[in-house]
Amino acid sequence: MDITIEKRIEHVCKTIYDPEIPQNIWDLGLVYSINTEEFNSSGYVEIVMTLTTPSCPVGPEFLNNVKTRVEEIEEIKKCKVDLVWDPPWDQSMMSEEAQTMLGMELNRPMLDGTRAGGNGGWE
Repeated sequence: MDITIEKRIEHVCKTIYDPEIPQNIWDLGLVYSINTEEFNSSGYVEIVMTLTTPSCPVGPEFLNNVKTRVEEIEEIKKCKVDLVWDPPWDQSMMSEEAQTMLGMELNRPMLDGTRAGGNGGWE
């Protein structure tokens, strides 16, 4: 079974770690979209992503690292990484796994409509 190019890019993104938060950019929710519309004809992909803060000191270098790493996928000829600030990133965009790894309290709806966490209880 062939792995889609999107899945392969996702796997690469899971190996790239944010310089300030010890988690990968995929699970942090920094990657907003992967556009592969032109991939089959030209090998071109576009990634739209953000950073945890506009004042990230390594922003340009970090984006270049993402571009370089994705271009290491054999079939990809060119990767463009677009940096956006809208919507602004916040911790709710992180995967549950990343939130758990960072010791954050999950605040998600329960089956009965109440929320887990908040007051530390489950009722």
